[in-house]
Amino acid sequence: MNGLDNFSQEELARYARHFAIPEFGIAGQGKLKAARVLVIGAGGLGSPLLLYLAAAGVGHLGIVEFDRVDASNLQRQVLYRVSDIGKNKSEIAKTQLLALNPHISVETYNVALTRENAIELISKYDIVADGTDNFQTRYLVNDACVLCEKINVYASIFRFEGQVSVFNYPHKDGSRGPNYRDIFPEPPPPDLVPNCAEGGVLGVLPGIIGSLQASEVIKVITGIGEPLAGRLFLFDAAAFSSRILKFGKRPDTKIETLIDYDQFCGVHTSKPTDIKTIDPLELQQLLDTTESFSIIDVREPYEFGIGNLGGQLIPLGQIIENAEKIPNNQKVVLICRSGRRSAKAIRQLQEQYNMKNLFNLEGGLLAWRDAVDGGMEV
Repeated sequence: MNGLDNFSQEELARYARHFAIPEFGIAGQGKLKAARVLVIGAGGLGSPLLLYLAAAGVGHLGIVEFDRVDASNLQRQVLYRVSDIGKNKSEIAKTQLLALNPHISVETYNVALTRENAIELISKYDIVADGTDNFQTRYLVNDACVLCEKINVYASIFRFEGQVSVFNYPHKDGSRGPNYRDIFPEPPPPDLVPNCAEGGVLGVLPGIIGSLQASEVIKVITGIGEPLAGRLFLFDAAAFSSRILKFGKRPDTKIETLIDYDQFCGVHTSKPTDIKTIDPLELQQLLDTTESFSIIDVREPYEFGIGNLGGQLIPLGQIIENAEKIPNNQKVVLICRSGRRSAKAIRQLQEQYNMKNLFNLEGGLLAWRDAVDGGMEV
């Protein structure tokens, strides 16, 4: 009758330190066991987040993750090992979490979150924890949580800095707290903020921020403490400083349906009409011929050292000042990891020097790896 009968003897031993906290106790652990939490992304943030939620005894975890383990993930994504490279992240995560705590259930969704499936997936859970790394998905998660009336525990990381907040938190009067659009009504220009692959991230930062995110999830579930609703926690690992920004609801924030988030965030999914492209198979055919052409790699030197197709290394930030090194009498293929930076380089060169002989490797080296060389490190 006191709630102990909800736990096995093994669980009573496992959660003993929670039971010992007066404000937590059996009731708090019971709430964790009954909770359903959907984690979007099992990467840098998702790794510590999932590990701590599983260890704490959150009874039902869902994981939305379609990516595979890459060697470059291992610097910060502590769920994975060298032997996992090439394997699906969600399935590896499930195996690891159940090995850590066999008293929970884990359901995986090996798909990208889209406006077609977001409502269906999110509606099955009590709380969503957003560990994604792009603005399109962040706005999608936020809007779907608002429409489904779900709490969104948000975190993000970049280089040395991290953020944590709790969006759409229900108050006692039935109203909801501010959401992501109340503090970030518009996304930044797509070329202003690079992703982690392009901008980098300190390896330990996801562990710090992901643990704080897990703490907020646990607080929300148990009702203990004051969640970061209407507050944005900012952390700078380089300066070892933190601050909290308070924000409220914007009267002009209206979310009535899911939209085209690529278009909203200025991400062009179609080929730019002003940029000529070449796909990986076409490039492979070109490499197999005797036709004279050049490859310009616009990534950073450390990326080039991980894996490359040869050619000349001219990082994007130096492309204009080194334009004279690019031949103008033959086909030139510009490449980067995803095709974004090389497209930007081509646009700059076209605008500045009216160069007409440039081709962008469509999808970048990621597409090359998928279509031509599965063993290539990028």
